[in-house]
Amino acid sequence: MTDPTGPVVTSEAPITAADPVPTPLAPPPDILRCAYMELVVTDLAASRGFYVDVLGLVVTEEDEDAVYLRSLEEFIHHNLVLRKGPVAAVAAFSYRVRSPEELDRAVAFYTELGCRVERRADGFTRGIGDSVRVTDPLGFPYEFFYDVDHVERLAWRYDLHTPGALVRLDHFNQVTPDVPRAVKFMEDLGFRVTEDIQDGEGTTYAAWMRRKPTVHDTAMTGGDGPRMHHVAFATHEKHNIIAICDKLGALRLSDHIERGPGRHGVSNAFYLYLRDPDGHRVEIYTQDYYTGDPDNPVVTWDVHDNQRRDWWGNPVVPSWYTEASLVLDLDGNPQRVVARTDTSEMAVTIGADGFSYTRPEDDADVLPSWKQGEYKLGHQL
Repeated sequence: MTDPTGPVVTSEAPITAADPVPTPLAPPPDILRCAYMELVVTDLAASRGFYVDVLGLVVTEEDEDAVYLRSLEEFIHHNLVLRKGPVAAVAAFSYRVRSPEELDRAVAFYTELGCRVERRADGFTRGIGDSVRVTDPLGFPYEFFYDVDHVERLAWRYDLHTPGALVRLDHFNQVTPDVPRAVKFMEDLGFRVTEDIQDGEGTTYAAWMRRKPTVHDTAMTGGDGPRMHHVAFATHEKHNIIAICDKLGALRLSDHIERGPGRHGVSNAFYLYLRDPDGHRVEIYTQDYYTGDPDNPVVTWDVHDNQRRDWWGNPVVPSWYTEASLVLDLDGNPQRVVARTDTSEMAVTIGADGFSYTRPEDDADVLPSWKQGEYKLGHQL
């Protein structure tokens, strides 16, 4: 039996930006965690049906234009806002900060960078007080807040829990053309890298970054952007994810399943990727690991390792690499999407000249024929 091989573990993130965003002199706001996402949806009733009736998120408030949803263990007003609009997109990636004073820091930090900054004492959504929204240097709409309405935490209301109970908002995932530039900027904002994917030539394909002590609050995925790859909610255990799959099958809604269920190599988490009625991607996620120590090591995966995205070696469907949601500026207009110029993860792994391995010392043709077929885009199509 051969010795197992895997990712490289280092003390610091081995990622260097060739064209970094300047580091502000002003200190960044002290961010606690990803808190909610505001999604624009084109059919509010259909989206409500998906997120409430199928996935089981809890309605905190709603009106004819918006639905405010939360997970079962949440005590703040919402984790997801569905807002009716003409174009499906993301209006805000929202983070809670440690104190009200951190909003002043957010204003100073982004103003120094020359970003557009708006502040509203009564918030941008129901349930949220004094808030700052910005279009960051990467083109993403970010929000920061502290003041928020508290609601009942439903952790003990087992009469309301379904077999696929969603208990927390876990993370965002953002698509950006220049991952090292994004990583450097997010490090200036106080985030730390936990894992990343690179190749032997030094191209970085993705990086996972955290504020709370888990694998990530957001990830930077290489691709045409700025766009939103997915928003992720956590379950307690793997069987909850299986229950969601079974429910979708029973409802004849299995076409909402894009990828999975499976286990990631990166993060070690169990996963399922769904698409909502507008095509927004939602991950159901569980059982990653603790990262809160100051010397938590960084895990770097080879892009050609076919266990990086799925620990069992299952291939990634092409849509997962190429499709993502638009993001909006502060006026509600879709941001211009900039093409990635570095090589794409899809091209170097399942493209015509791409390759993947199970063991790095093996030649490409050592993969069994059934695996070679899965790992070539032409065969998948």
